[in-house]
Amino acid sequence: MPEQRLFLRSENGTRFVRLRPATQLAAMGGTALVFGWSIIASAILVTDAISAGSAKDQTGRAQLAFEQRLDALSAERDQRANEASAAQARFAVALEQVSQMQSQLLTSEERRHELETGLGVVQANLQKALAEQDAQLRTASANPAETAARNEEFSVALDILSGELQGVASARDKAETEAQEAQLAAERLTVERDAIVARQDEILAQIEDAVTVSVEPLDKMFKSVGIDPDKLLSTVRKGYSGQGGPLTPIAYSSHGNAAITQSETRGNQILVSLDKVNTYRIAAEKLPLSMPVQSAFRYTSGFGARWSRRHEGIDMAAPVGTPIYATGDGVVIFAGWQRGYGNVIKVQHELGTETRYGHLSKIHVRAGQRVSRGARIGDMGNTGRSTGPHLHYEVRVNGTAVNPLSFIKAAQNVF
Repeated sequence: MPEQRLFLRSENGTRFVRLRPATQLAAMGGTALVFGWSIIASAILVTDAISAGSAKDQTGRAQLAFEQRLDALSAERDQRANEASAAQARFAVALEQVSQMQSQLLTSEERRHELETGLGVVQANLQKALAEQDAQLRTASANPAETAARNEEFSVALDILSGELQGVASARDKAETEAQEAQLAAERLTVERDAIVARQDEILAQIEDAVTVSVEPLDKMFKSVGIDPDKLLSTVRKGYSGQGGPLTPIAYSSHGNAAITQSETRGNQILVSLDKVNTYRIAAEKLPLSMPVQSAFRYTSGFGARWSRRHEGIDMAAPVGTPIYATGDGVVIFAGWQRGYGNVIKVQHELGTETRYGHLSKIHVRAGQRVSRGARIGDMGNTGRSTGPHLHYEVRVNGTAVNPLSFIKAAQNVF
């Protein structure tokens, strides 16, 4: 870069400025730094804007997909439970039929035994009668007509007894066949019922895994923001504990089934876990978990020590007039000027949480007004103790300031 001369002409004369190579290099380097800084800052703002929108959409899609998966698993579980109940009913009918067949077979056996005993008695009597007849024939051979009549009577009695015995034997064989068929049907129904119960157990295991995967991140989320999950669940359930309706007597079945009872127990446990997930969902809706600034912004100060003092919030810088939104449902408890904050809005949420929005240029709400998550409550400004336009955002739990980023990051990690 050769030395350059810059001539400055005026009415009184002409002057020149000598631009040495080092001066030219310094000027060009400064220009390049300013231009590069502008490009990087613009890229950061655009990236933050895109990530804020995509994170919100991803949250909605993930929650919708999870609810649809739980609904599908619940419907399949109910279907398998109905199939198991139907198989149990068919199994009970088959057992009843087997019991009836066995009763009939027992009755036939008793009747056959009675007939055999009676036949033995009749045969003994016949033998005795034949012996007497022979004796009479030997002693009274003079009367052949009477002897022929008595022989015919004995023959008819024997034919009747033989027919009865054949009928009893046929009925017994038929009863045995029907009992065997009923036993086979009962065994097939048992196999079918066991398969349905196994499938139902598999479905219940899948639902249990899905619920466990859903509950653990929620536990971690509420613990990370300094809230006791057990106390949180207890507080929410107190507000949602209504019961009622007519009551009717309970009918108990005398035919117990360990597999079905165990499935019902696991189903009840799943319902308890689903109730826990639903309670967490209600609590998440009540806590301030969304972003107060949805436009492009830059974090300028974090939570904690700053300038030898405690900074009880985070600072998000953007142009004056940038919309500020409520991060959760609640009631405005203060809206006005306060020393240090400038124009500030304080919103009381449920479960002992409070949010504060400081240094605003405009306030769009008033004290006592109820606001919803995502409602515009003010505009970013530079009021109060401030070095430039930004939002001072605070989150307090039971009166103690906590890091707002823990709420924001916890919600992003879960949803």
